[in-house]
Amino acid sequence: MTKYFLAVDIGASSGRHVLAHLEEGRMVTEEVHRFENGMTDRGGTLCWDTERLFQEILAGMKKCAQLGKIPESMGIDTWGVDFVLLDDKDRMLGDAVGYRDGRTAGMDRLVYEHIPEDELYARTGIQKQVFNTIYQLEAVRQRQPEYLEKAACLLMIPDYFHFLLTGEKAVEYTEATTGQLVSPVTKDWDWELIDRLGFPGRIFPAIRTPGTKLGSLRREVAEQVGFSCRIVLPASHDTGSAVAAVPTNEEGALYISSGTWSLMGVERMEADCSPESKRLNFTNEGGYEYRFRYLKNIMGLWMIQSLRKEQENRYSFAQLCELAEEAKIPSLVDCYDERFLAPRSMTEAVRGFCRETGQPVPESVGELARVIYRSLADCYRRTAEELKERTGADYRELCIVGGGSNADYLNRLTARATGMTVSAGPSEATAIGNLAIQMIAAGELAGLREARECIRRSNEIKVYQP
Repeated sequence: MTKYFLAVDIGASSGRHVLAHLEEGRMVTEEVHRFENGMTDRGGTLCWDTERLFQEILAGMKKCAQLGKIPESMGIDTWGVDFVLLDDKDRMLGDAVGYRDGRTAGMDRLVYEHIPEDELYARTGIQKQVFNTIYQLEAVRQRQPEYLEKAACLLMIPDYFHFLLTGEKAVEYTEATTGQLVSPVTKDWDWELIDRLGFPGRIFPAIRTPGTKLGSLRREVAEQVGFSCRIVLPASHDTGSAVAAVPTNEEGALYISSGTWSLMGVERMEADCSPESKRLNFTNEGGYEYRFRYLKNIMGLWMIQSLRKEQENRYSFAQLCELAEEAKIPSLVDCYDERFLAPRSMTEAVRGFCRETGQPVPESVGELARVIYRSLADCYRRTAEELKERTGADYRELCIVGGGSNADYLNRLTARATGMTVSAGPSEATAIGNLAIQMIAAGELAGLREARECIRRSNEIKVYQP
């Protein structure tokens, strides 16, 4: 009898349900449900519609039942840092505020009154992003202190959905590390840090690792979707699952998880929490089997997605690439600049950067796209050089996984800019990594090495030479 596994992969702009099974040593995947996602403005605050997202999760599960393909297990992954607070009756306190909301402005200074910035990095190894959970919690304390007084539990977004499915409260390790509140030494909450910050320790549940069998569906959920199955925690942070799907077993291979964000780095067994690592703004997020994802968070295809949206989606991504290739403008922008995080107009943000730095200002859509794509490739080049400096390794291959692996023009630019061979694919790396971890937990795959070999056999990998 065929054993099916279900990954629910929810990104910042869309979500998907992917079923998989093994067939003659290959992973066969099938997308059964897809839905849109995005932050909504509720009274001036950017929030996630968790109620609608959960209904989409159930809708995709019902489709599995309709197909007669009942999963042995399922697991959910999403973006990082965002969370919900629950009271003692498991009711949400306020909204699930999104990381692009402006509530964290200035919260870093307040956090540093309790712990200096350098010490915070030395303790957690996490790259400073103004939207990290630590700063979001400080914003809650400043603006809605009653929420922290009433809160009985904090759950990250995928953990909240797992709770709704099973009734079990736990925070998955890779997701927890994105918040800047976990120790890379103990692999647990940094309780001393939490105490110094004045956050109530009672709200932080036990941390569980990828592969943990969390529980089975609650009876009312099983009745609603038409089956019961186990919930097995994947790497619930989408990049954690994507990195698990990087189809190489080379020690310390260089990768980019390319999508709305570009996460570029290597896997390491020890965290680098040094002042030099902090200066270069690298992070040490948790990975599968306590590996560290030593990477840099780059703005990514969010910039081109925003440009396309501002053009009312008149152009496909392929057309934008064609227009970019035809343009000649030499200007570059710094993809790390926070002005590109949530601008009212990406077009004007790019033009403003070029204007301020004395470069030719892009006017046409093609010129804007060229500036963005070339800037991303140049950012990858700089990051690769920094990784070589920090690790002492001479990387020859760069593996690009995720939706951005389909960006042929950007992949060609990246190969030329870095001087490295670029291997692109699989595009659905996050869902595939999620599935691989479930299959390992079920004994269908022997471990990560075998899983990666299976993934490489099962997917077309396109190669670009410098």
